[in-house]
Amino acid sequence: MNIRITGKNFNTYRHLEETIDKKFEKLGKYFSDDIDVNIVISKERGKDKIEVNINAKGARFRTEQVCDDIYEGIDKATDKLASQMSRLKGKLQKRYHENKSVKFEAIPDLAKDSIVDKHIVKTKVLDLVPMDEKEAALEMEMIDHDFFVFINDKTDKVNVVYKRRDGNYGLLDTK
Repeated sequence: MNIRITGKNFNTYRHLEETIDKKFEKLGKYFSDDIDVNIVISKERGKDKIEVNINAKGARFRTEQVCDDIYEGIDKATDKLASQMSRLKGKLQKRYHENKSVKFEAIPDLAKDSIVDKHIVKTKVLDLVPMDEKEAALEMEMIDHDFFVFINDKTDKVNVVYKRRDGNYGLLDTK
């Protein structure tokens, strides 16, 4: 694993980096040696935040944890990533079966609360209206949702505007 640690408004130090290496070494059994792990540690509103992005030749894993203590955040991040891999093992194998970066045999089988046990309990049919991104964000705020699906009046494609954790908006575009 190629681990890259970046600090934003946060000074990393040797003991912290050693702890991260040790904790993420446990996740190493799920991957080949040539994967990239990008970790960003920052201070946000008096709390420690850790963002982890793993790119295993197309199979991507991500988690973000905000805690009072960075070491607690590291533990939660590694637990969350291991849980994601266990929960999604079947789907990952189907989609990335030829990807040699992920060692599927090392990933534990599905947990009890797996995605397989969950069901779609509600279906909505949307009447998509052409509008620009700002109108879509306003509509989203008016109905008090975290996202809003619409047809972009400039591109005639389906887009999704969503609220980001930082308070701004994001836009998902389609090909």
